[in-house]
Amino acid sequence: MKQHISKTTLSVRAGLESDEQFGAVIPPIHLSSTFAFKQFGVEQQYDYTRTANPTRDALAEAVTVLEGGYGATVTSSGMAAITLVTACLNSDDYVLIPHDCYGGTIRLFSRLEERGLLRVKFVDQRDLNLLHQAINQYKPKIVLVETPSNPLLRIVDIQAISKILKQSNTLLVVDNTFLTPIFQTPFALGADIVIHSTTKYINGHSDVVGGIVVAKTKTLHQTMQEWANILGLSGAPFDSYLTLRGLRTLQLRMQAHEKNALALAQVLSGHSSVEKVYYPGLTSHPTHAIAKKQQSGFGGILSFKIKFGLKEVEKFFKYLEYFSLAESLGGFESLVCHPYTMTHAALSPEQKEKAGISENLIRISVGIEQQEDIIGSILEALELKSVKANPILKVMK
Repeated sequence: MKQHISKTTLSVRAGLESDEQFGAVIPPIHLSSTFAFKQFGVEQQYDYTRTANPTRDALAEAVTVLEGGYGATVTSSGMAAITLVTACLNSDDYVLIPHDCYGGTIRLFSRLEERGLLRVKFVDQRDLNLLHQAINQYKPKIVLVETPSNPLLRIVDIQAISKILKQSNTLLVVDNTFLTPIFQTPFALGADIVIHSTTKYINGHSDVVGGIVVAKTKTLHQTMQEWANILGLSGAPFDSYLTLRGLRTLQLRMQAHEKNALALAQVLSGHSSVEKVYYPGLTSHPTHAIAKKQQSGFGGILSFKIKFGLKEVEKFFKYLEYFSLAESLGGFESLVCHPYTMTHAALSPEQKEKAGISENLIRISVGIEQQEDIIGSILEALELKSVKANPILKVMK
């Protein structure tokens, strides 16, 4: 009987010893834009890098294996991955997307609808009855799921949605960026396509922008490959090389991210300056039970609301050390973000309110630094914010 290979081993050994020319253990990087034909009039696997490239294919194969799909298409960014999925839509096709998803996703679909290229409806996908009604009414070509959501970490039941779509021709597309195949495998829950911004955890080093679209079937994969070539959305070989390098430590990094995030979430939950904490690993999280059912881990992202509003948020950022105030997430370093003015700034005040994004909301991408340093830095900023705002407290201390 063949031994079961863990995801740790698969991610570490992806593509090793694939160099047939020299036997290099680490697969080489192929930077050539074009490839010489060996024989006139005979097609070959590689001719032009926009169409296909060995280094990019090595990354695609590795992620495909981890996700359990048929094949993957590497793109130049996470937004390119989402854009690629829209290539299979006609102008009268509906897409149902989460009402609280990533701001860039909302912006893309809204603009495409404005141009008459597709139709979009925003739905709170946690409400399965409401979602079922929308599916019956609009008969969408795609239901796009983002779970956990950005930035409130809301969890959607992928398997339940898949069952609703079972008798239809609707494609279930799952954005798995926050959890990666280490903590969640959407194909096992009924997804047809899985997408990632590989900029985040899969690369994990904050030095590459990229994306990937993993398809469940040969037909879907061929469609994604064809349109990536037509639209010029393919990822660069050097970026693929770096991302494959990052993939090799994915399992270890995700474990460290989760451990630190859970510890920080627990500390913040009991802090007097914190109004609310959003982290699926907490039993108090509204969709903790669904997360526990469909995930093998809870990830490294958490959000929390600081008491008293925007001015307190500004003070918190002012006194916070060892965190970078920056967008993006999923790198080895800890980042802090203000969604209202940063990642979701393009949304209208009404859209922000509907999505639950308030001025006092803070998102943290918890890194892999020493846990005591991460928690200590956050607590110190919360304390200094209060003490320096009130001289009486400072004297008492």
